[in-house]
Amino acid sequence: MKKKKLSLTSLITMTLLMCGAVIMIFPFLWMILSSLKTQVEVSMIPPTFLPSNFTLENYIFALKTAPFARYFLNSLLVTIACVVITMFTTILAAFAFSRLKFPGSNIIFSVLIAMMMIPFEMLIITNYTTIAKWGLMDNLIALVIPFTASIFYTYILRNFFLSIPDSLYYSAKVDGSSDWKYLWWVMVPIAKPTIITIALLNTIAAWNSFLWTVLVINSTSNRTLPFGVFAFIAEGGVRYERLMAAATIVVLPMIILFLFARKYIVSGVSKGGIKG
Repeated sequence: MKKKKLSLTSLITMTLLMCGAVIMIFPFLWMILSSLKTQVEVSMIPPTFLPSNFTLENYIFALKTAPFARYFLNSLLVTIACVVITMFTTILAAFAFSRLKFPGSNIIFSVLIAMMMIPFEMLIITNYTTIAKWGLMDNLIALVIPFTASIFYTYILRNFFLSIPDSLYYSAKVDGSSDWKYLWWVMVPIAKPTIITIALLNTIAAWNSFLWTVLVINSTSNRTLPFGVFAFIAEGGVRYERLMAAATIVVLPMIILFLFARKYIVSGVSKGGIKG
């Protein structure tokens, strides 16, 4: 059999994708390599790519200076709470807008979709006032409440639910199944790949949340990892090799998660965005 020759279009596409991949990966690679350099090496002009002597002193200093274990625990608790609650509300909302027939459902969903154009920064004042009135300032609960629902995730899951044949729903109703049982026993297992994708995306977003955390958290014991790195810079001065070590501690869990779950993210978003 003759081998197919690579077309010019495919070659250009692959070249562009490879260039894009290098551009995306290079900052993370530079961050990790810089964290292994000494103060002299990281400040050299012209800069060196690989450290002459790999050292873990920057990581040791960062872990001793700042309570990153406490920050990690806070980030983990907030992330788990946000993901669990958001997944529950997303599944219920997606089911309501895809299967339940009630007056104005399409209009309400269209309004919700339009609200996605409003940036989070415009809602900060309202959210901040609400959290302050509830007496939740400097509390980890304040990091969870504003992120207990997502229109974007509901949109993705609703589109997937719409792709499930109506015959399954009617068959379940004939067998005496309630909407609640049909949702959790039929629709959720079928939509498992999309649900996993939404959970992964929500995990990354909750883990990397910074602006809202800076506004509502004051004490050191309630800081999350991104805020902890910011405070590490402000309190200890800018030592780029130490900063890169602290940043690596924050980013590395999400990099590992993405490497293992990238297939779910790509396939889940594409299925949820196209079907329906």
